[in-house]
Amino acid sequence: MQNGTNPPITPGLEGVVAAETRLSSVNGQIGELIIAGFAVEELGNKATFEETAYLLWYGHLPDRHELLDFKARLVTLRTLPPATLHLLKVVATQKVPAMDALRMAAGTLNLGLSNSHEEAALALTARLPTIVAAYWRLLHGQEAIEPDPTLDHAANYLTMLNGKRPSASQVRGLETYLNTVVDHGLNASTFAARVIISTQSDVVSAVVGAIGALKGPLHGGAPGPALDMVFEIGSADRAESYLRAKLERGERLMGFGHRVYKVRDPRAEVLAQAAAQMFQAGGDMTLYELVKAVEGTAVSLLAEYKPGRNLQTNVEFYTALLLHGLGLETDLFTPTFAIGRVAGWIAHCFEQVKYGRLIRPQSAYVGERDRQWLPLQER
Repeated sequence: MQNGTNPPITPGLEGVVAAETRLSSVNGQIGELIIAGFAVEELGNKATFEETAYLLWYGHLPDRHELLDFKARLVTLRTLPPATLHLLKVVATQKVPAMDALRMAAGTLNLGLSNSHEEAALALTARLPTIVAAYWRLLHGQEAIEPDPTLDHAANYLTMLNGKRPSASQVRGLETYLNTVVDHGLNASTFAARVIISTQSDVVSAVVGAIGALKGPLHGGAPGPALDMVFEIGSADRAESYLRAKLERGERLMGFGHRVYKVRDPRAEVLAQAAAQMFQAGGDMTLYELVKAVEGTAVSLLAEYKPGRNLQTNVEFYTALLLHGLGLETDLFTPTFAIGRVAGWIAHCFEQVKYGRLIRPQSAYVGERDRQWLPLQER
């Protein structure tokens, strides 16, 4: 579309390449996600979250000394500033959603810090789990639990949430989830962070902006409804009639189809394997087997009702199963996503700072011209 002398318009910037990055590569045609050189299938279920964050920030996997030092720096910054905790207590009395509380509290995390981008990055990564866990407990009339310096990132988050140490399989499940969602190309929240940091603003402001973008349902997704659908189905023998009725009514099957992936989302495969291992370790595969049956039926019916669109399983479907298996309620799903994605947002901020160019696209004016001013008494 042309408008006078304006260049062509690309709605939603779809297909526009706005940056070069070494952080992740998304190929939706073949179902490929590469994170800092590693296929997500290779990285997701092997790395700790700290290793993945280090990889994104510094470009290589840490050796033992580097990893111990990185973990230690994160641990020292986990505790929230008193003002942040006070804010959460006040906000909890208003019963605001967890993502709103996270957005508000994240804006306070530069209290007591230097102006160093790296220190702010460490504080954000270390403290987002503390914010989410503390707020969730306060929201439910419980006392916030202090971070445990003897636990790694994922185990500490689950402990602060539930008040008890998780099993090794639960920790591995959460680690895999955080690694899998840590970065995914120039999505809306990541782009928001890069725009903000490109103005020479600070990392905290960039992450707050990214959280605001993630909060929107068109980006943050809806993993909760995907699992709700499974629970409504209840048993594998009801899957076809239930799903067929939804499709006949023109309703969307939550957890299937993706704007980027035209084949099965590779993150879904990684999370499905992680969920299987976690449920097997817990000794009850009933829900996992139901989810697998629903997935198979849904993919088959989507091919029948929407031929040629190749609507496959996306990350939301197995996100819901995995996080539910960890004992998280659906209102915690998106905040927990942010706990993983923050390391990717920060890595993009570091990259944009090195790039050093303000992100400033153009717009095409389509409004009126040559209007004449009328005094107030003549309008």
